[in-house]
Amino acid sequence: MTEQRRTPPFAQLSGRLGLIGLIVGGVLAATLAIYFGMVLAVGDGVRSGTVVKGVPIGGLTIDDATARLDETIGARAERNLRVRALDQVFVVDPVEAGLRFDAEATVMQAAGREWNPIRLVRDLTSERRIEPIVSIDETALAQQVASMADAVTQPPVEPTLAFNSIEPVLQPGKPGRSIDQMETAALMSDAFLKRRQPIDAPIIRVPTLVRPANAVSAEAFAMQAVSAPVIVDAEGQEVSIPSSAIAEALSFTQSGANLQPQLDGAVLHEAVRGPLRAVEKPGRNATFRIKNGKPVVVKSRVGRGIADDELATQVLAVLDRPEGQRNTSVTMGVREPELTTAQARQLGVNERISTFTQTFPNAAYRTQNIGQAARYVNGTLLLPGDTFSMNDTIKQRTEKNGYTVGYIIGAGGVFDEALGGGVSAATTAVWTGAFFAGMKRTSTQAHSIYISRYQPGLEATVAWGVFDMKFTNDTPYGVFITTSMTNTSMTVNFWSTRIYDEIRADFGPRTNVRPYQTIYNEGENCSSQSGMDGFSINVDRVFINDGAEVKRERISTNYRPSPKVVCGENPKKKKKKEREQQRADEFGDQQSSPGATPSPTPKPTQSAKPSETPKPTQTPSPTPSDPETEFGPAT
Repeated sequence: MTEQRRTPPFAQLSGRLGLIGLIVGGVLAATLAIYFGMVLAVGDGVRSGTVVKGVPIGGLTIDDATARLDETIGARAERNLRVRALDQVFVVDPVEAGLRFDAEATVMQAAGREWNPIRLVRDLTSERRIEPIVSIDETALAQQVASMADAVTQPPVEPTLAFNSIEPVLQPGKPGRSIDQMETAALMSDAFLKRRQPIDAPIIRVPTLVRPANAVSAEAFAMQAVSAPVIVDAEGQEVSIPSSAIAEALSFTQSGANLQPQLDGAVLHEAVRGPLRAVEKPGRNATFRIKNGKPVVVKSRVGRGIADDELATQVLAVLDRPEGQRNTSVTMGVREPELTTAQARQLGVNERISTFTQTFPNAAYRTQNIGQAARYVNGTLLLPGDTFSMNDTIKQRTEKNGYTVGYIIGAGGVFDEALGGGVSAATTAVWTGAFFAGMKRTSTQAHSIYISRYQPGLEATVAWGVFDMKFTNDTPYGVFITTSMTNTSMTVNFWSTRIYDEIRADFGPRTNVRPYQTIYNEGENCSSQSGMDGFSINVDRVFINDGAEVKRERISTNYRPSPKVVCGENPKKKKKKEREQQRADEFGDQQSSPGATPSPTPKPTQSAKPSETPKPTQTPSPTPSDPETEFGPAT
């Protein structure tokens, strides 16, 4: 009989646990193996499935991935941006605008070993998109946008308030325009890595600083200001300042959001100078005169009377009052000269630093107009920093200011007549003297067409209310200007302290030459003129010290062609008429051939009345064969 033995329960349990342990251990080992296998599969380069803007870089080394992004996205990013603002298109180099694609930083977002099992599975089984990193130099980008804004910006025109006689005239302001610079910079940054298309820069409206309501209030004040005279008591001497003098002295300047009234005390004082003679003693500023070829100081003189500033302040305070309440008082005191003798002696006006003579053909209107301008300029003293204005100095060209009618350049380069024609010769003489004296050019305008008596590119003209000739004394010394006249020339001398050994003009060649046209004028008042080709020219002002060039300044001038004007009928037009008449005559001969209906016999005409004896004509105006001109409205 066979004996059976039973395994104890504890032993059975232990065996089962061992089996389970082996299974669990095997699973864990397999899991770890799979895990470490995935870690090794992903590697320490760019994680699998990584894509940047459609460019796959997963599984590559960091260097290879960086190179691939540079060759693809980086190459596209280097292409120029185009920014459109109104009717202008700006081509922008992204590098100069501070925009740079950082391929390495982009790659590093997906580089290195990944230990998170969930992310490991995701990296191995799906695509991972990452955004490219862009480096932006905010300063460089702002500078690029600002340069575009400078080209497009149209600043607002502030309202102006001035007087026409005693009638205030308010010229409303106009808003300006500009680029929204912050928004444009954002659009450029956003478009940097995208397919190139023009970027439309947003345009914004730039309002005027002066509010319209404030401008209207200033106009109301101006109307009240000239509504009646102002009575001024000067220590018992009463004088009346008329509305016309108030209008001449009153001006308005922008101050924040307002038009601020200002009074010129000197103008007010001049209006009452006559009545104040009994109580005032005039003073005098120091100045200069030329003696034996050297400038000498003319001493200043202290006066007694009303101070201009006090007069302006006191009158301004009552301008908003009604008639009958517009009374004020001022004190009499010492009127100190603006420039004393001691100050004049410190100005360094010691020698002649330049001289220039402009010649012109003799004509009565030239002698009067150029001579009058020369008288206004003569004795001008510019302190350091002062700016000379030809228009302000020689005044508006009116009969009251001593000018007569002369020739100017009219529309299309055809000569016309206007008050003040000829003062361009004076303007050219003064500017050329300033050029060789080393004065800083502020604004000069050459003639629109070339006139042969002038040095091309080194001449200037003026037009009242249109443009001016200005230069600035940017030296540490005073500059004294004198003039002299003959019937055919004007000479200008500048006196100061010489800074440069020599200042010369280098004239470039005439370029961009355009031929003139011939036009025919059948009008009764036609004046013939010769033509002149248009051209461009550069003139360099060269400053020399110790035989070496110190600096050089260029002035570029463009002259339009000046038409040749022939008085009479165009010969081509005349020949055409003759051919048409000849054909008409031939046709008439054919109509009168045999068989044609005879024309009726013409009736006899009455005898023509004898013409009246012609009246004697006035002395003809000077012909413009060689005119001295201003451009445009020369009044």
